[in-house]
Amino acid sequence: MTGAPVSDWTTDYDILDPEYVGDPFPIWDDLRGECPIAHSDRWGGSWLPTKYADVSAIAHDVAHFSSRDVGVLYIEPDGGIEIPVPPIDSDPPVHTWARRLILPWFSHTRVDSYEQITRDLCNRLIDEILQSDSPDAARDYAQQIPVRVIAMILGVPGELSDTFTGWVRDLLEFAHDTSRSGPSRDAMVAYFLEQMELRRENPGDDLISELLHARVDGEPVPDMHVLGTVALTLIAGVDTTWSGIGSSLWHLATHDADRQRLVAEPELLPTAIEELLRAYSPVTMARIVAEDTEVAGCPMKAGDRVLLSFPAANRDPEAFDRADEVVIDREINRHVAFGVGIHRCAGSNLARMELRVAVEEWLRRIPEFHLAPGAEVTWAGGQVRGPRSIPVVLR
Repeated sequence: MTGAPVSDWTTDYDILDPEYVGDPFPIWDDLRGECPIAHSDRWGGSWLPTKYADVSAIAHDVAHFSSRDVGVLYIEPDGGIEIPVPPIDSDPPVHTWARRLILPWFSHTRVDSYEQITRDLCNRLIDEILQSDSPDAARDYAQQIPVRVIAMILGVPGELSDTFTGWVRDLLEFAHDTSRSGPSRDAMVAYFLEQMELRRENPGDDLISELLHARVDGEPVPDMHVLGTVALTLIAGVDTTWSGIGSSLWHLATHDADRQRLVAEPELLPTAIEELLRAYSPVTMARIVAEDTEVAGCPMKAGDRVLLSFPAANRDPEAFDRADEVVIDREINRHVAFGVGIHRCAGSNLARMELRVAVEEWLRRIPEFHLAPGAEVTWAGGQVRGPRSIPVVLR
């Protein structure tokens, strides 16, 4: 588990260590030079590749690396309901049809239809922030946007956003604390089972209804599959995107030149968003070794857990020039912030739109801001890394 200080990052890393959560970049730099694929016995044991080429190769190799458990920590079962989260934890052939079911909801056309709603939401939030005596760019803005957009897609009340946010934080940020994650999981399961029953007889124009009435090879989609996909849509669609928005605002609050350039050149924003995604990628996913294999000279045994640190891959100097710098006009940017291979994020179109609109509207209305004096910026880590608190001063 965790607790004792890390003795050697190459053989004893801890992804929940405060040093790693707060500033993992120098740790990855050191690992690439000393041991590009580190190992640790903590949290059930795992491997940690830090090079772009290795992470990409593992992600593409579905024969040797299964997605049946994508959690970055091994957590002892607590006896509660364990639900699948397809398609992210599915291997072919299930993955193929499971992904196909949800892709239409995150197509360019669908996402375009969500943009004005997202823009209006951002402006309502900014209205409140401008009246606040102690605005927090993470708490009051970044964390409020994705949860409401996802609620709309699922057809559930946006007024429950604080409840949904609490569940997601408990399940990701506090996954290792089953006294906290267990009750949230059970509450989420109970809520979505109730919503599924309501949609059986009275379907609406929402993802839950469509999944319940879909057919695969002429058969209805199993209820547990529907439940898991709905849960995944909430969990994966909320924390990942708010972390990306929050990291972007943190960067702009601490790098005046980049902020001022984007205010002066708003047409540069889509390119800058890609760079911010590369530099502050939030998500690490796991794979389980399906059969004994070897990667970059490291022998891995069947059952081993491998952490695909897409954030580390995106900081690899062998893959990116000036990898540790944020170059907001970077033209060639083959980042893997959304993963790579068959499990590349199905919601990437939505995430990009939310991130672009959130930063665009913030800069349009709040072109000058910086961290509040003495501000304590707190970060969450583990499966998803992002700022949880960004106290700012508006000027």
